[in-house]
Amino acid sequence: MHITLAQVLELILSVLLAATLVYCIVLERRLAAVRKGQDSLKTMIGELNAAIAGAGASLRALKSAAAGAAETLDERLKRARAVADELSVLASSGERIAQRFDRAVPAAANLPSGSVMHRLDSLKAVR
Repeated sequence: MHITLAQVLELILSVLLAATLVYCIVLERRLAAVRKGQDSLKTMIGELNAAIAGAGASLRALKSAAAGAAETLDERLKRARAVADELSVLASSGERIAQRFDRAVPAAANLPSGSVMHRLDSLKAVR
C-alpha cells in the first residue's frame, strides 16, 4: 500500500471540495433567509408608504378645516365687535338722555330718588 503524491493531492482536493459544498449549502440557506427578509421589508415599506400618504391626506384635510374655522371665527369676531360698538353707542346715548332727564326734573319732584342715574345705579346694585 503505497500512497502516491497524486493520491494525497486528490484526497486533499476532495476534502476541500466537500468543505466548499457544505459552505455553499449554508450560504444558500442564508441567502434564502435574506431574500425572505427582503420580501417582508418590501411589504413593510409599501405599508409605510400607504400610511404616509394617508397621514398627508389627513393633514391637508386638517389644514382645510382649520382655515374654515379661522374664517368663521374672524367673521364672528367682527360681528361681536360691531355689536359691542353699537352697545357702547347706545349706552352713552342712554346716559346722555338720563342726564337730560336729571336736568329737566326739579329736585323737589315727588320722585323716590333724586336722579334717574341714581335709580339706575340702585337697580344695578339689586341685580
